[in-house]
Amino acid sequence: MSRLTTHVLDTSVGRPAAAVSVLLEKHTAGGWRKVGNGATDIDGRCFSLLGEGAALEKGVYRLTFGSGTYFAARGVDAFYPQINVVFEVRHPEEHHHVPLLLSPFGYSTYRGS
Repeated sequence: MSRLTTHVLDTSVGRPAAAVSVLLEKHTAGGWRKVGNGATDIDGRCFSLLGEGAALEKGVYRLTFGSGTYFAARGVDAFYPQINVVFEVRHPEEHHHVPLLLSPFGYSTYRGS
């Protein structure tokens, strides 16, 4: 399993949010650099953001979730077209799990396990 995973739950319906696009970027001196991308599976999980064999390094990262596209596909008006979650990896040897609790007009995130 990757050292970085995410899980998206749609709290407006009480179910996992499948097919949410997720972009992973790392902050560098020149700005943000794409590190990986993926989409949530039927259980709302994304295990492959870093790609096969890629290592997680110390640094500041950003996950961008395609929340607007997710809700539009369901015919639901939503306030946030995308959600950016910026976090810092200080111990790359540890597993980093970044869940997102999502609804059309709000969201919450935390460091999971």
